[in-house]
Amino acid sequence: MHKFDVVVIGAGAAGLFCAGVAGQRGLKVLLLDHNEKVAEKIRISGGGRCNFTNREVGPANFLSENPHFCRSALSRYTPQDFIELLQRHGIPFHEKHKGQLFCDRSAEDVINLLLAECAAGQVTRWQPCSIKSIMGPEQKGTGDYKIESNRGLIKAPQVVIATGGLSIPKIGATDFGYHIARQFGLRLVEPRAALVPLTFDADAWTPYSRLAGLSLPVQIETTPFNHRQDANPRQRQKAVFFAEDLLFTHRGLSGPAVLQVSSFWREGQPLRINLAPGLDLSTMLLRAKATSKKLIANELAALVPSRLADAWVSQDSALQRPISDATDKSLLTLARHLADWTLTPTGTEGYKKAEVTGGGIDTRDLSSQTMESRQPGLYFIGEVVDVTGWLGGYNFQWAWASAFTCAQALVGNHTGRQETDIGISTVSQTFSETSL
Repeated sequence: MHKFDVVVIGAGAAGLFCAGVAGQRGLKVLLLDHNEKVAEKIRISGGGRCNFTNREVGPANFLSENPHFCRSALSRYTPQDFIELLQRHGIPFHEKHKGQLFCDRSAEDVINLLLAECAAGQVTRWQPCSIKSIMGPEQKGTGDYKIESNRGLIKAPQVVIATGGLSIPKIGATDFGYHIARQFGLRLVEPRAALVPLTFDADAWTPYSRLAGLSLPVQIETTPFNHRQDANPRQRQKAVFFAEDLLFTHRGLSGPAVLQVSSFWREGQPLRINLAPGLDLSTMLLRAKATSKKLIANELAALVPSRLADAWVSQDSALQRPISDATDKSLLTLARHLADWTLTPTGTEGYKKAEVTGGGIDTRDLSSQTMESRQPGLYFIGEVVDVTGWLGGYNFQWAWASAFTCAQALVGNHTGRQETDIGISTVSQTFSETSL
């Protein structure tokens, strides 16, 4: 039998950081994961250079059924705090647009930093290690959790779930954290693929499939969906928009603009896309009509990418002529459609292409001050929680902030635990035959 102050389950960004901070506070920490390698999502993020945070982070950059929940953790551990940690480890980095920070060399620098922090805290790490069952204490707020693993029985008064979400199953994503939440009577906001490419009906998309690989700056918007009955109706109807690059694919749309808006989009909702932001297409096309004898496609190609101009014009015989021969109405319609392209996706590329998982552990069952759940001694951090950041380093910052907040709340030496003000009676159940 192995006894620790805390067991952290999940050796990703949040789990590694939480374990390191807790260990350096003097706690006896066990970190375990079912994968042989640590932090695979860090390793592949940012094109292999890890967009580890964003200089400009606030609650407005996160989605949640409770949009204010993340405020406390984000204030406790800021982007500057993590930047200073990188500087102490001598890791060079650079800033891209909109405050996004990346490693100069490799995402491995961040992984090595986290492992070094764990080593400094004398964290015990078991990998790979699968969990057969978890049983809670018999009495509220007292006693140990009992964890049956393939390396033996583990006892600890505190357990931290940092197992992430369902995105990118090929690197080991599972629904372990959601099962644990249900086992102990905690609520879930339905998980969904987020920061994910959107797809369209194959037949309807045929005219645009030839544009696969084309990227251009756009403005994109949709109306966010909120399923909670007590949500403010005005908030549910407020449109969100992003000005980013869009990428055409064979099956639909991707690129930063679409990934951003996908977190807000729900089935059946339309998108509105301005394919020529900053241009007054109506005026420019009418002016060209008065002075040019070129084909409409050629004139349009001076305003938008030529492949897009050709694809658009090819769908309407009235546009396949010199611009001087076109009617004002047809040119104005063309301008309007390009500036306000309205279309409805049929779905997404799913978890296999999603960068993160939206939804997760309902924040009504967690303390924003400690990340402890209504089940005393059971904590949830990182992606498994219903807090989803925008594209651009925000999700990593949530991992660092929620992990730090949790680690600061953990208690060592098996004594002196303080219950949060949302504690309820302990649920003593067993989570059976499931691997992390």
